[in-house]
Amino acid sequence: MSRRLPPLNALKAFEAAARHLSFTKAAEELYVTQAAVSHQIKILEEHLGLKLFLRKNRSLLLTEEGQGYFLDIKEIFSQLVDATEKLLARGAKGSLTVSLTPSFAIQWLVPRLSLFHELHPEIDVRIKAQDHDENSLTDDVDVAIYYGRGHWSGVQTHKLHTEYLVPLCSPLLLNGPKPLDQPSDLALHTLLHDTSRRAWKAWMKTAGVRNVQVNAGPIFSHSSMVLQAAVHGQGVALGNSVLAKPDLDSGRLIIPFNHVLESKNAYYLVLRESQAELGKIVSFRDWMLSLVEQEQL
Repeated sequence: MSRRLPPLNALKAFEAAARHLSFTKAAEELYVTQAAVSHQIKILEEHLGLKLFLRKNRSLLLTEEGQGYFLDIKEIFSQLVDATEKLLARGAKGSLTVSLTPSFAIQWLVPRLSLFHELHPEIDVRIKAQDHDENSLTDDVDVAIYYGRGHWSGVQTHKLHTEYLVPLCSPLLLNGPKPLDQPSDLALHTLLHDTSRRAWKAWMKTAGVRNVQVNAGPIFSHSSMVLQAAVHGQGVALGNSVLAKPDLDSGRLIIPFNHVLESKNAYYLVLRESQAELGKIVSFRDWMLSLVEQEQL
């Protein structure tokens, strides 16, 4: 036996209009026009072969059939709301898999995870470090952190940190036989490159430095490797100030010059639209955004 379900959009319009006894208020609740609500009611009435509303003295009334139908479906809509809330409550617990680059995981997220666990001991975070951050929001991943300009389709994005690139070196290097008093002194040192040489070239150009050979020095595939090379005195890195913060706070690295290069790229928290309001994902999102805001004060 086939089920004769009414058009669901029309049913939703009827429930709202019957509850408010107003097409206008139903339209406001559903974020549609009054004409759209009226059209959906007409579709439902034609489907049922019954009149559901009466207009009388500029007021809207339910017919006897409409009143009985509303009382029946009102309970069904209430049950749907309850079922959804229960589902979201279940989604507030369990494991949460986060995909991100190894450098952001090592330098920023992992040192702060204990703070999240204190707030949400019911959520077990699983870290999935991947070299290629884009397109890593696969079926087995709940949340991802992408690095780029924020232009990704089909996902919800939240900007975390604007990337500020600063020169970084070991204090041993700064106090060595080759001084680092001004940017032109970089000509006496090895430049350490993160992924490519473009960043150092841009920094030199904006700093007005012309006598430094930029097309030399080792290139590392991960930001954490560049920072470690700088910590061990192997040269001067141009690094993300946020990722370098642990080494700067500990004194393992220092910033020899004040000139800062603001990158067009940034780190973004990325969520699926369909799961953006799931309890455990909301908890992680709100925690990350709050922490980033506090650190930028």
